[in-house]
Amino acid sequence: MFIQDGGLTIRLLTRKDRDLLVKWLSNPVLLAFYEGRDNPHDLSKVNEKFYSGKDDTTRGIIEYGGEKIGYVQFYQLDMATRKKYGCGNEEIIYGMDQFIGETDYWDKGIGQLLVGTMVHFLISRKYAQKITLDPRVTNRRAVNCYEKCGFEKVKILPEHEYHEGEYHDCWLMEYNA
Repeated sequence: MFIQDGGLTIRLLTRKDRDLLVKWLSNPVLLAFYEGRDNPHDLSKVNEKFYSGKDDTTRGIIEYGGEKIGYVQFYQLDMATRKKYGCGNEEIIYGMDQFIGETDYWDKGIGQLLVGTMVHFLISRKYAQKITLDPRVTNRRAVNCYEKCGFEKVKILPEHEYHEGEYHDCWLMEYNA
């Protein structure tokens, strides 16, 4: 996978990116929104979560203007998740997750560029018929970004994400191709 759109580049995650993930996933500002401030990642945790090869997730690094600024992943929804989300078995459905780890790049429209670029890639290259996201209800920045990119709130997923010691509701958001 190698995607370019304007100043944005998305490339496959490599072993050389481990220290970046440790940096980003130990930053309490980012962790307030992704993973939780009580869940910082050291090298061992990054290796287990991102490099174990235990699933079919495609993982990538986001670059903007030549700088490595974040992480993105996508995957086809498995049957258990389809059932939980109320999705059919016939459609090609992808889920995706992302974060901009370099907080100086927040609130500059890069998230919208990223999400729009990934939607285009998943529809045109992976033939996705639907793409899902599941942000926490309280993550207004992410929800607003996704809505601007054409995702619609479908339903609340009660107590869907464990974050900072408690379960939180999330939105199931969908983009229909």
